[in-house]
Amino acid sequence: MKKCVLLVLSMLSFASMAQKKKAATASPLEAEKQAMIGNLDKRFDEYAKISKQIWDYAELGYMEEKSSLLLQEQLKKEGFQVQAGIAGIPTAFVATYGSGKPVIGILGEYDALPGLAQEATPEIKPIPNQKGGHGCGHNLFGTASVAAAIEVKNWLQKSGKPGTVKIYGCPAEEGGSGKVYMVREGYFNDVDVVLHWHPSSANAADASTSLANKNAKFRFKGIASHAAAAPERGRSALDGVESMNYMINMMREHIPQDTRIHYVITKGGEAPNVVPAYAEVYYYARHKDRAILQSIWKRIENAAQGAALGTGTKVEWEVLGGVYNLLPNVTLATLVHQNMQKVGGVIYNEEEKKFAEKIAETLGEQKQDINNAAKIKNFNDASESATSGGSTDVGDVSWVVPTVGLGTATWVPGSSAHSWQSTAASGMSIGQKGMIVAAKTLAITALDLMNDQATIDKAKAEWLEKRGGADFKYEALLGDRKPALDYRK
Repeated sequence: MKKCVLLVLSMLSFASMAQKKKAATASPLEAEKQAMIGNLDKRFDEYAKISKQIWDYAELGYMEEKSSLLLQEQLKKEGFQVQAGIAGIPTAFVATYGSGKPVIGILGEYDALPGLAQEATPEIKPIPNQKGGHGCGHNLFGTASVAAAIEVKNWLQKSGKPGTVKIYGCPAEEGGSGKVYMVREGYFNDVDVVLHWHPSSANAADASTSLANKNAKFRFKGIASHAAAAPERGRSALDGVESMNYMINMMREHIPQDTRIHYVITKGGEAPNVVPAYAEVYYYARHKDRAILQSIWKRIENAAQGAALGTGTKVEWEVLGGVYNLLPNVTLATLVHQNMQKVGGVIYNEEEKKFAEKIAETLGEQKQDINNAAKIKNFNDASESATSGGSTDVGDVSWVVPTVGLGTATWVPGSSAHSWQSTAASGMSIGQKGMIVAAKTLAITALDLMNDQATIDKAKAEWLEKRGGADFKYEALLGDRKPALDYRK
C-alpha cells in the first residue's frame, strides 16, 4: 500500500513538473493570447452591460444614434481617435489606434430589425410600442468588436511595436448597405486585413461565401376615384403592385433555382372604397453570382414596367441597397478556426440551461442538443464553395481587402436569425457569453497577424487571385446614389 501511495505521489509530482515546464516553454505570443483572453473574462460584466444597453435601444438602420455614440465614447475613453459621421452617414465612424503597418480592421454593427421587439424571455413576449428588436444580435456584434479592438490597442501600447488597429462602426447592415458607402469612399484602402464576426446558433469559422443582394422600392402612381360610384375613372396603383408581384411569382419557375426573391407591400392604399392612387412594394433579389443577379434584376425591372403599362399606372423605383457576395479566404479562415478552438465554445450555467431548454422546445424540427453551444464546428463543414442563404455588406469589404469572419453560439442551437428566439437570447447572458467568445477569437487573431507578415502576404496573394488579379475594379451594385438614410422611416 505504501509503495502504491509513493508511486501515485511520484506520478503527480512528475505531471506537475511537466505542466510547469510546458508553461515555462510556452511562446511569448501564446502567453500574450492567454492574457487577452483573461482580460476579456475580467471585463465580461462591463461589455455585457454595453450590449444590453444597445439591445434596449433597438435602433433601426441609419437611426442608431445612441448605439453608435455609446460605442464611440467607449473607444475614446480607451484612447482611440474617433472620426464620426463618415461616408455621409451620421451614425458611421472609424476609430484608430497606433501607427504603421500592419493595419488590421475590425467591423462592428449595431442596427436592429423592424418588428422584432421581444423580451429576453424563453417564451413569445413582445415589447409594447417598440418598433424594432435585435433579432440578428448586432448589439453583441458591435460590442464584441470594440472589446477586441481595445485588447489589441492594449497590446500595442504595452509592446511598443508598430501596427494600427481600426474599428469600423457600421450602421444599417440590414438592407441599408452601410459598409458599401464606406468602401466606395475609400475607408478601407490602407487596411491589410479585415476581421468580422456574426451572432449565430453555432461556433464556426470557415471559408464559405454568401449571396449577392440588390433591393429597391417600386412606387406605383395611379388615379384615385370612388371605387363603387366611378371605378372607371380610377387607375389603381395597387393593381400595378399586384400585377408586378404576379409576374415575378410566375418568373420564379424560369430563373436559377438558387435565386432568392422576396417582397413586402409597404403601401397598399388607404380605404377599400377609394381606388389607390399610390402603392409601394419593397423587393430583395439574391444570388451567389453578381452577374446572374444583375440579369435577374433587369427582369424584375421589366416586370414593373409591364405592370404599369398593363394597369394604366406609372412606376418609378429607388435602389436602396446592393451588396457583393463574400470573397472567401482560406488562409485567414484557417487561422481564425485554430484560434476559436483555443478559445472554446459557450458553456451554459444551470439557469441558462433552463432558458435554452425552453427555447429549444419552440424550434420544432430544428431543435438541437443545447450542448452543441459548447462545440466548435469542423472547419471542413463549410468549404469555400459553400454558400449561406444570407447576404451582407461585408461582401463589398471582402473584395477590396482580404477579409475573414466567424460565428459564435450567441443563440440557442437550432435558432434562426431574425426570430423572437434569437432576439431573446441576444438580450441575456447566453448571447453575451457568445459575444465574449467572438471578442477573444478576434483579438488573438489580430495579435497573430500583427506578428506574422508572412500570413498576411499569403492571404493577400490568395485574395488577389480569387478576385481576378490586380485589374479588378470595384463598382458598387447600388451605383453612385447617396446613403438611403430614410429607408427605415
